Amino acid sequence: MNKPKYHVFVCSSSRINGQQRGYCVNKDSIEIIQNFMMEIEDYGLTGDVMVTNTGCLGICDKGPIVIVYPEGVWYGSVTPDDVEEIVESHLENGKVVERLEI
Repeated sequence: MNKPKYHVFVCSSSRINGQQRGYCVNKDSIEIIQNFMMEIEDYGLTGDVMVTNTGCLGICDKGPIVIVYPEGVWYGSVTPDDVEEIVESHLENGKVVERLEI
């Protein structure tokens, strides 16, 4: 695998023991991850974008959290319906979705 152009991290409240419990997972973070995978495929970005679930990022009141690297843009209160906008605007066109940025 080549180095991706973007790396998207989504908090899924993963714990060291493998359990997923907490704020972000209760706010549909698994569906957010699934939507990213589908939208990335639909936009033909599979080779350019990697999606990784993370453990707690420590700002639960702003969750679910999505981070996009290499820019280091943090998005907060992301819903499954926001994913297409992030993919189209940020990953496809390089424009940060300002209404979600924290």
